Amino acid sequence: MLLTQVEERGPERAIVDTVRGGERSLSFEELELHSRAAAAMFAADGLRAGDHALILQPMSAELYVTLLGLFRLGAIAMVLDPSAGPKHVQRCCTIQPPKALIAAKRAHLLRLRISALRKIPLKYSIRGRVPFTLRWDRLIKFQPDASMHTCDLDTPALLTFTSGSTGQPKAAVRAHGLLLAQRTALKEALGLEGGQVDLTTLPIFLLANLASGVCSIIPDADLRHPGQIDPAPVLQQIETHKPQSTVASPAFLEQLADHCIANNITLSSFQRIFTGGAPVFPKLMRKLKQVAPQSQIIAVYGSTEAEPIAHIGFDEMTEADFAAMQSGKGLLAGLPVAQINLKILRQQWGRPIADYSESNFAKDCQLANQPGEIVVHGDHVLRGYLNGIGDQETKFRVGPRVWHRTGDAGYLDDRGRLWLLGRCEARIEDDRGELYPFAVECAAQEHPAVRRAALVAIGGQRILAIEGSEEMNIGELQKSLAWAQLDSIRRLKRIPVDKRHNAKVDYPELRRLMER
Repeated sequence: MLLTQVEERGPERAIVDTVRGGERSLSFEELELHSRAAAAMFAADGLRAGDHALILQPMSAELYVTLLGLFRLGAIAMVLDPSAGPKHVQRCCTIQPPKALIAAKRAHLLRLRISALRKIPLKYSIRGRVPFTLRWDRLIKFQPDASMHTCDLDTPALLTFTSGSTGQPKAAVRAHGLLLAQRTALKEALGLEGGQVDLTTLPIFLLANLASGVCSIIPDADLRHPGQIDPAPVLQQIETHKPQSTVASPAFLEQLADHCIANNITLSSFQRIFTGGAPVFPKLMRKLKQVAPQSQIIAVYGSTEAEPIAHIGFDEMTEADFAAMQSGKGLLAGLPVAQINLKILRQQWGRPIADYSESNFAKDCQLANQPGEIVVHGDHVLRGYLNGIGDQETKFRVGPRVWHRTGDAGYLDDRGRLWLLGRCEARIEDDRGELYPFAVECAAQEHPAVRRAALVAIGGQRILAIEGSEEMNIGELQKSLAWAQLDSIRRLKRIPVDKRHNAKVDYPELRRLMER
């Protein structure tokens, strides 16, 4: 796919990033040449097809030169989140010991604390000298290798890990065929066309951009903490490069939108703004529409194992939809993408599911407007984890097809649109009936003074935690949520969120915080 783009738009920009405060760009043909040189360097150093190489490098031109060099060689790129902590990195490297470590200078400091990293035979340092490592910039000395390892659709390409917050991390293996199917689904869902310019904040989407001939502008921001970025440098990039689209987490876009509203800035170049990776509530979509009035604002629902699953544009939502979300019907996620098969299975999260016959599966699937587990099947849906660890909890078969259990609760309405109700494990079931977190949180966040809301059950009590303005009238909010039969509403200075997207509520940490 990259070679096709090189032929069609070779000298055009493929990636624009920021290094030491200065901007640089890499064309499609330069990216191809550098990745060929990287493959030659890796091969000379002893890396072979099927070997795993751990990459600890932020989004940058080097990251994609590395990925493409490894793919060309037939090696497997291994990616994990170092911000999850040393124990997480140690566990992941124990699950699959890598042969090479390709890392930014600062990331090599982790070797002092993590024995598994010290044991990796080959170590490369990007942008800076580090003792006992190979310099990344050696690649300019290697003759670019035009050969490519022959592989099939089932050949592993990318290995990533779940957070492991509830136990052992699960290793997700993406084969080349799955990446190909994912690119097809993303191309249609995001409307990717060659020659476009995209502000790209999420690594997997930049791969889809490269395959589609889209120029990717990597934000001048610390993307490890999207909810804490400085908007000013990013807005300068937007002004300079005039991207027509962006795909970003809700926390990242909220930072941009709040800054734009406070400073009366309009984002006039955007035609499409996609946001996902965490719940996308109507309040954020309204803010984005305010700062980019000519743009389509689109919420995308997906997961590590299946991206994308469904999407909906803000302009597609009706007043009746907004009223439904305010009255406890959940969060509207839209129609499933054409490339996926989605069903609502009767609620049985927490127990493994035996393989189904077609007829029994149909009996266990819910009718319209009946809540249950969201399960999916498709070519871009992960069929299993490394060594099968995690498959029992999240996979099941219907005939020859493997289905994935998302762990999310929801339902399909009469028009076939998906409504999200939150994590299955966060559902409250007591003598007052069932109550789902998104039903309450989505309604609560419509209140202008509420920044974030989270529903938990503690000691048999239904408690809504809120983060927001001190002037908020708690009694007024509780009255508007009377249907939820809440026992109390508690104001917190900060509701804990996930480290990756800074937007998903960390319910276990919230419970610990509230039980102190």
